[in-house]
Amino acid sequence: MPNILTDLIEHQALRYGDRTALSYPTNGEWLPISWQDFNIEVQSASRALAALGVKEQENIATFSGNRPQMLVTDFAAFSNRAVPISIYSTSTPEQVKYIVEDASIRTIFVGDQKQYAVARKVQTMTSMLKNIIIFGDVIKDSSDVSSIHYNEFIETGKTSIDEFSKIVEQRRSRATADDIAAIIYTSGTTGEPKGAVLPHSCFNAALRIHKERLNTLSDSDSSMSFLPLSHIFERAWTYFCLYLGIQVFVNYDPHVIQASVRQTKPTCMCSVPRFWEKVYAVVEDKMGKMNPLRKLIINTALKVGKKRNLHYKRLGKKAPFYLEIAYSFFDKIAFTPLKRVIGIDRGRFFPTAGAPLSPKIVEFLHSCGINIIIGYGLSETTATVTCYPNVGWELGTVGTVLPRIQVKIGDNNEILVKGPSVMRGYYNKPEATAEAFTEDGYFRTGDAGYINKSGALVLTERIKDLFKTSNGKYIAPQALESRLGEDLLIEQVALIGDGRKFVSALIVPSYDALKEYAEANNIAYDSIENLVLDSRINDMMMERIEKLQSDLAGFERIKKITLLPQPFSMENGEVTNTLKVKRPVVTAHYADAIDKMYT
Repeated sequence: MPNILTDLIEHQALRYGDRTALSYPTNGEWLPISWQDFNIEVQSASRALAALGVKEQENIATFSGNRPQMLVTDFAAFSNRAVPISIYSTSTPEQVKYIVEDASIRTIFVGDQKQYAVARKVQTMTSMLKNIIIFGDVIKDSSDVSSIHYNEFIETGKTSIDEFSKIVEQRRSRATADDIAAIIYTSGTTGEPKGAVLPHSCFNAALRIHKERLNTLSDSDSSMSFLPLSHIFERAWTYFCLYLGIQVFVNYDPHVIQASVRQTKPTCMCSVPRFWEKVYAVVEDKMGKMNPLRKLIINTALKVGKKRNLHYKRLGKKAPFYLEIAYSFFDKIAFTPLKRVIGIDRGRFFPTAGAPLSPKIVEFLHSCGINIIIGYGLSETTATVTCYPNVGWELGTVGTVLPRIQVKIGDNNEILVKGPSVMRGYYNKPEATAEAFTEDGYFRTGDAGYINKSGALVLTERIKDLFKTSNGKYIAPQALESRLGEDLLIEQVALIGDGRKFVSALIVPSYDALKEYAEANNIAYDSIENLVLDSRINDMMMERIEKLQSDLAGFERIKKITLLPQPFSMENGEVTNTLKVKRPVVTAHYADAIDKMYT
């Protein structure tokens, strides 16, 4: 069989049998699903898809928060040579309708009541969508006579063994590496979403490349899946974990991720920088409240951890005996308790990507013995292009290029990528596909950067985000926005300044932290709207920002801020499904507030 994913679960069931493949939360407990049971359900779902009339290379959709059933559906689709398309669980009816019509989707699997309601609405907006299969405990509309629950769907596959097993086997035998495995719709910060077409050959290559590069991982590890499986980062990582035989904990609710991590204690977890920014901000805040002796102990521990982990371990060198003794001591009294609070005291490997993470935070985490692996990739490249190597990684970079991937720097310092894991093109968009590739076949990432002397990639900015002040100075907003993410009081930021005299910022504070500050400093308020307008709050916030940007050139610094009483939201179209700020939309929505900062 040419495709790893097509037969992966069956092969792993033969190898691991009753060993746990997946775990999921129910009433405070994590229930296991063995490889054998996982495989049986995939086979039943495969027959059920065939019984439903799903054709080879037909697109189907999953529209749900993370659930084991999403993975069952994916692998059942692969058995039928069908194409599973994951839609973000927070998508609006208009966004779902766009993907349904663009990809000609007849069948959609939904998670909870909210996603079911959206899918039902989409059925009134387009004649394309025919079948809804429901994962969760959902109450169907009284007029709904066509939707079925997932258990009914699986039962169809269990009772149609003779009739549809042969069809599925024939389809599997015809599978080729050119078959489409996934269409990943990009978030679209500046335009409508585009579907990156990833054939099985992309996943075949990506899985083998990652196994070669990430060679410290094994089937004795466990991973927490909490980023959306609709995002290429979590999806590709979870496939990779299953490929290695790693147990995957499937977290249902991202809001309870900290409790889930503490309960399960995974050794691995891919995450976005915001997770670690919050960890750092909380630790910094607690250190600020410590007595002098405790603060001295923690600072000494961090110095020892930095010397041992960055000056020796990072470079593959053996640390001196006295340093190992000191590190062991501080690990017991400071680092292990910190990791235990987070739930990562068994943690070994934490891939992090999706946005810049401040080198200051990366240094802090590694000093504590938290092995953050910074990487860089895109939907169009089947996730990873570069990541930290085991030895010799460098702060401020996104690591070195993976095996068999080629990276070069093009016009405007644009990062260009070629390799077996790069997409075929954008679905139904020949013009966008042509624009996305150079004449010699390199994919244009839209990101700017450079390769340093040691061969590591350094990101500088997202080219479309780059703006120029009226004084002719170029500003890369992402780097400064990531710095501000270090602060416990700051939740979201949008830098402003294109064509303006100086840089300003719209800031969504952490409202809970802001209330706590106000109460501690006897600042009265009767609403969030009132609180963010208080001059004392604004002065305090500006002081904190000044410290974070103290080493920047004058033209790069934020001169004025506006604190907002409500967050940027997907409902208002201000952030993407991956929570990236849509700067043009935010600029339009807050035009009056922005103009006020420049009058």
